[in-house]
Amino acid sequence: MLNSSIVITGATGYLGSQIVLALLSRLSGGVRLKVIARNSSDCSFLEGLPVDIVRADISDSLALLEAFRGADTVFHCAGFISYTRSSRRALYDVNVVGTRNVVNASLYNNVRRLVLTSSIAAIGASEDGSAANESTTFQEWQRRNGYMEAKHLAELEGLRGVAEGLEVVMVNPGVVIGIDPQNPASLSSSNEVLRLIYRGKIPLFPSGSTGFVDVRDVADAHLAAWEKGRSGERYLVVGRNLSFRELFDAISTLSGSSTGRAFVVPGGVGLLAGFGGEVYSMLSSRPSFISLESIRLASRHLAYNNVKSRQELGFSYRELSETLNTLVS
Repeated sequence: MLNSSIVITGATGYLGSQIVLALLSRLSGGVRLKVIARNSSDCSFLEGLPVDIVRADISDSLALLEAFRGADTVFHCAGFISYTRSSRRALYDVNVVGTRNVVNASLYNNVRRLVLTSSIAAIGASEDGSAANESTTFQEWQRRNGYMEAKHLAELEGLRGVAEGLEVVMVNPGVVIGIDPQNPASLSSSNEVLRLIYRGKIPLFPSGSTGFVDVRDVADAHLAAWEKGRSGERYLVVGRNLSFRELFDAISTLSGSSTGRAFVVPGGVGLLAGFGGEVYSMLSSRPSFISLESIRLASRHLAYNNVKSRQELGFSYRELSETLNTLVS
């Protein structure tokens, strides 16, 4: 890859910024790192780093054709997360059409490999509550969830790229949590919620479960997928499956925690909160952390199998306690 470049979309975000730092710690001097950032993005954390900043948007297909010129690898981390109904069009435009543009620009520029950031949201759910794997069938109820459907369709764009000659590897992280103290851009709404639980500000939890993973593990898994992943394959990246009750219990054991007794969210209260989140999103034109879809999803018992990432990528995961301690240290 001498005198070639690596391109990253979404480089100013929570995960993309972590991948930038992970790559910089590994790259030789003959490889340029090019980050794609919208005009509105804050690139201050990139100041002083050996990267080329290109102002472009993944919705601008012509700008991507130019930005990807000379690239050997593209890490596509840009995306939009929302579970509010008013965000459905934006979810499709950013996650599906944006990925389509990235795939097309990669094909046009003869990019060798595309590493696509997907999600457990694109993975099928098992009918019996057992841990889903990369081959579990996507369910009909998931298609009615705007975010899940958008991530699922984005993966199909990636697979189209494979059919047209592009190497594409998909990484499917669980709920990404934790902070890298070396990364000033290591910020997320999930971490803020966990801090509120730690301070005893949230006494209610959903009845379901899901998979969680450290942000540093997700960044390292992207590099492992780049180096070892098989084209056309997806890799579940989940460090630990937890019920939300278990997550509250784990946070309560942290030093200095004010987490007190907590209770399952009553069904009526959850629906009311979800409706309130929908109204807030509609009036403010901003996604709400709480919505009808997120409440319904959090009541489901979901779990994910990480055997494939361990075996094929040679990957191992940090302990949950190590991740949670980064939030309070």
